[in-house]
Amino acid sequence: MYVSEWENAKRTISDRYAAILRQLLGVTDAELRGGPLAVAPSMADGYDELLSRIDSASSVSESMVKTFNDQTELLRTMDRQLGASGLVDQMTGHLARLEDALNFAVLPTTRRPVALALAGASTLAAWQAIDSGAVERAWRHYELAKRAARDAEAPMYLAHAMAEQAYVLCEAGRPSLGVDLVRDAQRILGQAGSPRLRAWLYAAEAELCAHAGMPDDCRRALDAAAATIPPGSDDRDPDMLSIFLNGAHLARWRGNVLALLGDGEAVTSLYGALEVVDPSFVRAQAGLHADLVQAHLARAEYDDANTHLRQARLLASRTGSVRQRRRVDLLSARL
Repeated sequence: MYVSEWENAKRTISDRYAAILRQLLGVTDAELRGGPLAVAPSMADGYDELLSRIDSASSVSESMVKTFNDQTELLRTMDRQLGASGLVDQMTGHLARLEDALNFAVLPTTRRPVALALAGASTLAAWQAIDSGAVERAWRHYELAKRAARDAEAPMYLAHAMAEQAYVLCEAGRPSLGVDLVRDAQRILGQAGSPRLRAWLYAAEAELCAHAGMPDDCRRALDAAAATIPPGSDDRDPDMLSIFLNGAHLARWRGNVLALLGDGEAVTSLYGALEVVDPSFVRAQAGLHADLVQAHLARAEYDDANTHLRQARLLASRTGSVRQRRRVDLLSARL
């Protein structure tokens, strides 16, 4: 008798709990005992959320794209003057917002300007990653930049991303493969790009050829860069804002390449570039002093090399450049 009353009490409690659950969850007895729960379609398929994201992306205006580009420009200026080490989080968030806007943009008229902004920002983020020693992150950013450039139908941005990506190969010990990649970038661009960008590509080819032990090809590329660079002191390419190159910059680049070859002419080019270098390009100054160390070492001028080594180390530390500090350490070991 007591067992029967206990069972009845348990059933009563169970029934009460079941009634409470049915009321709270809005389910039937069958569903409560293990059948499939009926879920509102809008919660199950996610279409409302998708359409909301698409609507938001389609409303990205010219002013919003300009805001994205202005943010990239601000990050580029901070990177040039202060270095990349403190910008990783800001750059990551910036790329995420741009990529999100592109992923949900449907029509080409909306996608192209966002894709172009993403290509420029991704290339900057990749170069910052190289400078910070994060080579795999750099490679992934360059792949993103190339996809965005193709989406934007922008061969200049695609060629630039490919040529900069060649530096990752060079840093990884594959300079010959880097030469092939930068030459492929030149073929993709053809004569469609601006003269400043074409000169930049020739100079990049020359540097990679120097690392690959191809001195004749290197000098031919340097001559082609000098023949292509527009005259005057302007250095910003209006069609490719990430390109800073004029005759003075090219002289510095030429000196760097000749120093890699052990050519005595490098010293003259580098001192000429040192006189006109923009003081806001702090990391470039560090590289210039490192180039002078290398050029003086090739001439066994050790006192001069030591002087520039101290400057290169100071500037590399100021910007937190892992790439430049590594180079300074390698040069220091030769003194």
